[in-house]
Amino acid sequence: MLEARPVGLCGNVMSAVSRAPSLFAACTVTLLLSQNAGSAFPPSLFIVGGRSVRSGTRPLAEARCLVQENLNSPLQRRDDVDPSTLYKEHNISVPIDYFHNDTKYEPHSNGTFPLRYWFDASYYKDGGPVIVLQSGETDATGRLPFLQKGIVHKLAQATNGIGVILEHRYYGASFPTPDLSTPNLRFLTTEQALADMAYFAQHVVFEGLEDKCLTAPSTAYFGYGGSYAGAFVAFLRVLYPEVYYGTISSSGVTEAIWDFWRYYEPVREYGPPDCIDKQTKLINVVDNILRNNTKYTAQLKSAFGLESLTYDDDFAQVLSNPIGGWQGRNWDPAINDPSFYEYCGNITSLSLVSNTTTTNDTTTVQTLLQAGGYANATSTLTTPMLNFINYIQQNWVLPVLSDNRTLDEAYSNHNQTFFAQDDLTQAEWRSWPYQYCTQWGFLQTGSGVPTTELPLVSRLLTLEYNSLVCKYAFNITTPPDTDAINKYGGWNISYDRLAIVDGEQDPWRGASPHSLQAPDGGNRTSTTERPFLLIEGAVHHWDENGLFPNETTAELPPAPVKEVQADEVAFVKAWLAEFDAEKGRKGKA
Repeated sequence: MLEARPVGLCGNVMSAVSRAPSLFAACTVTLLLSQNAGSAFPPSLFIVGGRSVRSGTRPLAEARCLVQENLNSPLQRRDDVDPSTLYKEHNISVPIDYFHNDTKYEPHSNGTFPLRYWFDASYYKDGGPVIVLQSGETDATGRLPFLQKGIVHKLAQATNGIGVILEHRYYGASFPTPDLSTPNLRFLTTEQALADMAYFAQHVVFEGLEDKCLTAPSTAYFGYGGSYAGAFVAFLRVLYPEVYYGTISSSGVTEAIWDFWRYYEPVREYGPPDCIDKQTKLINVVDNILRNNTKYTAQLKSAFGLESLTYDDDFAQVLSNPIGGWQGRNWDPAINDPSFYEYCGNITSLSLVSNTTTTNDTTTVQTLLQAGGYANATSTLTTPMLNFINYIQQNWVLPVLSDNRTLDEAYSNHNQTFFAQDDLTQAEWRSWPYQYCTQWGFLQTGSGVPTTELPLVSRLLTLEYNSLVCKYAFNITTPPDTDAINKYGGWNISYDRLAIVDGEQDPWRGASPHSLQAPDGGNRTSTTERPFLLIEGAVHHWDENGLFPNETTAELPPAPVKEVQADEVAFVKAWLAEFDAEKGRKGKA
């Protein structure tokens, strides 16, 4: 049963965030924020109701120039300032539970909790929209740069709008429960969080702009999100079209997949061929020993300095980690992770990169290569293996030992004591795993790779191993309910004023509408009403970043990013013109 429609702050009748909304029927989303070394958690990665009658048109006016002395004022602009000091933190009280007819949320709650947000009205003029960036599966303070110089800033400036960063429930400081015990995580679902974002647009009052009617649907609201949040805002547009007039889904992982072994396939396709060749062979050596020639296992682990790591699958995970640096590549030098190419440079070098690997001589390494099935390739793989060993020791072993931690403490996914922790300070590792254990999946395995090709990561990385966190942290031993996500559209999701933007080389592309596995092969015609854009050479939501004017160069941002960001500004302005025209017609009715 639908709840009664509340009267909005501007006097218009608002669509209810129903407790049991109808769902978009279609075919069947950091990622994680930042992946802990050795963790099996997926990296970050990372959305129906009738149309309400809007109130009459509001004439355009000159900007209100509210330049205040208080540095924390959201109406004040400061370039080149730490954004955490530039934007004042706000909270809106939202319901804990929107769906009282759904038994999975029992016992239900009638309570509320503070949902955190920040905003910048520096460019606002009467009639401008509100652009809300959904922060996704992380503390939202990390998204503030996008308000200062990224995509939200660009769109707000171009449309005379208000930019907002909105935190997701159960992340940062937005907690509806006193701890993260499994029973108290029952309200952590995508549909509850989607309802939060709709409620925000219908109820928010911006400080300093209390005299303005800035709630939906009287004001145009546009959503943006990347990765999980990209899928989130895609679903938002489908579920709440009367609240959010348009959304941009960047690298949106709209197809939930339990065994997402294809995560590494873009690395195989677009990575340096010599690096991919060496990586697959070196990992195959490791797998052949760990799976088929186990009498050499102790010698293999000792060679890498990982002999005290108890479990072989944890060992295999550590050795598989460096190739995951592919996702961290970015055109913005300030956030680019260079580790992928540093690692590739090591394992493809024709000479020893460092002479610090003193415990392994050529004879030891050649013995391991022979034991791993590459007796005929010792002349070409000995140096790569020595450099592989050295890279792991320098970047994954010595930092842990110098910190007086054990390797099991740092890298074991069998640590049940760690997974038993459930106070709020554990949110950084606990909240997103709960979501992927219950609904999203995205476990990146090596075991799922077809036997006809060599995987880039160890085949010991199985569904069973990667889901240990589900078992030990939440007592979940069954696959997630991916249908709860894919019912919103999955690969096929499409809607007017829903933009799909992806990176050509994104490891998450296989879960997006641009997936080659999608029914349409990831090939659609892009229009202003339904933009469908693939950023050449890009990885994960590269359109989200921005630079200050004094940081831009002829090469930065790169042309494909610059072009897509210009397209985003153009179609959002076109959408806003549609909104104004539609609103004008209704105002005259």
